[in-house]
Amino acid sequence: MRAFKFTPLLKSMIWGGNRIASYKGIAVDRSDIGESWELSGVKGDESVVAEGEYAGMTLPELIGQLKGELVGHAVYERHGTEFPLLVKFIDARQDLSIQVHPNDVLARMRHGKNGKTEMWYVVAADRGAHLKSGFSEQLTPAEYERKVADHTLTDALCDYSVTAGDLFFLPAGRVHAICAGTFVAEIQQTSDVTYRIYDYGRTGADGKPRELHTELAKDAIDYTVLPDYRSHYVAAKNREVPLVSCPYFVTSLYDLDRAFVRDLSELDSFLIVMCIEGSGALCDDEGNEMPIRQGETLLVPASARLLRLLPDEHLKLLTGHL
Repeated sequence: MRAFKFTPLLKSMIWGGNRIASYKGIAVDRSDIGESWELSGVKGDESVVAEGEYAGMTLPELIGQLKGELVGHAVYERHGTEFPLLVKFIDARQDLSIQVHPNDVLARMRHGKNGKTEMWYVVAADRGAHLKSGFSEQLTPAEYERKVADHTLTDALCDYSVTAGDLFFLPAGRVHAICAGTFVAEIQQTSDVTYRIYDYGRTGADGKPRELHTELAKDAIDYTVLPDYRSHYVAAKNREVPLVSCPYFVTSLYDLDRAFVRDLSELDSFLIVMCIEGSGALCDDEGNEMPIRQGETLLVPASARLLRLLPDEHLKLLTGHL
């Protein structure tokens, strides 16, 4: 069974820009694309297979037909036809709102949905690009509310200048915001539960201030203060570089200028492959070969036992699995 390619879902946002279309090499007549949902099982926003014998089938439908052969037998037993990860490219022309996501327990109790733990890999960054992650000072819930009310919340957040290759892991409960000039690849739990804490007084498309979730967020926030909220790794050429390992996903980076073979025989899971730079192909143990280029994402089925990563000249890939 060969890897699957899906049609990206392009999302207009008030803070979005025009980098996603050019990065992916697609023509659009919009300049406000904030997100490209590469793989999604979110209800109402399900990814659709782009080509091949399953073209036109949604991701949940595909899982329903192929079951564990596609996602892994243990994954199918646990999640059924719900794809457990949401994969995006995000282009911030302006600052995103300051947000927090509840954990599984709180999200399921309040909304009947998953919580959201996520990670960001910075693909590109303009001069002066930055993002916010975590508190820089200890706050109580009451102090947090006061800072939202008097517009000083940003003073209590850690702000990081970013460049391409920077990595941030954001467990549920960590306050955060992607800011202007930052372009990231995001891998997260399948969830659309977001609490907007602060939005700089902006108005939405209807001209009204966007809704804040101050009270809901108060119990969702992890108020722990850490010395550093960045995730650190050692970059290397032509080998697997582990990035994040958590209960919800495991991610790695490959920066290749020659062929690399990844053994999947012990992995009872699908493999997401996002092409961050360059071009090449993926070839599995059955001889199925699928081209991949910058801005594309492929879903490698769990039935694959081996994967050859074949760069044309240069190929940088971000991978994720359960």
